[in-house]
Amino acid sequence: MSGLRVVEFRPEYAGDFRRLNLEWIEPLFRVEAPDLKVLDDPEAAIVAPGGMILLALDGEAVVGTAAMIRVSDERFELAKMAVAKSHRRRGAGEMLVRACLDWAAAHGGRWVFLETNSRLDDAIRLYERLGFRHAPRRRMSDYARGDVYMEMAIHSPED
Repeated sequence: MSGLRVVEFRPEYAGDFRRLNLEWIEPLFRVEAPDLKVLDDPEAAIVAPGGMILLALDGEAVVGTAAMIRVSDERFELAKMAVAKSHRRRGAGEMLVRACLDWAAAHGGRWVFLETNSRLDDAIRLYERLGFRHAPRRRMSDYARGDVYMEMAIHSPED
């Protein structure tokens, strides 16, 4: 998608990160305590422990976001993926996921997993197209809506 670029999180983007995620969660699901922990202080919840939030900008407008949450030295969770309605089905989501996978690989990631909901057909198709595979859950989800678990192996730039 021309005009779109992906940037790393800066504190001034915290409000956009929260807004974009609430815009998709609230109409479909209940906002849960784990959502609020991350959305209320994304820098402490995601960035400080070794993860990253990436944002898609169209000009100066933040139109998408996704996070890589570090779970262990080699394992990351792709989380809080959100794209503004105005930019859905235009490549922003794919651009964000690819940037997240590249970021994780560059930071020692070997595995990325995600949780989503079976009602989110477009998102599931995107994840499948990019190489995520449905797999048995490794642990209970923190989210009541998390009924689909997917993961993929990634390779670092040194591989």
